[in-house]
Amino acid sequence: MDRQGQIDFILDHYENPRRKGALLDAGASAQGSNPGCGDLVTMYVKVDPQTGRADVTFDGTGCTISQASASYLVELASGKTLEDILAIDRDDLMGALGRDIVEQRAPCAALALDTLHAAAHELDRERACHEIRME
Repeated sequence: MDRQGQIDFILDHYENPRRKGALLDAGASAQGSNPGCGDLVTMYVKVDPQTGRADVTFDGTGCTISQASASYLVELASGKTLEDILAIDRDDLMGALGRDIVEQRAPCAALALDTLHAAAHELDRERACHEIRME
């Protein structure tokens, strides 16, 4: 994708956020902030016990990059397992958003990913504790 295509991609996610809003029956949620830019992101994750697949939404406010990143990530993560979600790394995210566009604002771009990982880790810990209690 060329530079203008990457900018359009980011603007589209910012102006038309995907899966934005609280997931009322979420199994876990995490909130992250970037005080330097005023970004706030809350990620909500619920895992279907039958399929192991996640339903992911977000809510928040902030700069174009932080909110576009959150929108992109919830779209990417929905339908994946916790393991798949935890395997998403900053390099993948920066590449998808357009490294040359977001690298100067890396904390804004990574806020949603760090917050999503926190929620996924919480669910993963709960699952591990439940499995230990079942033994």
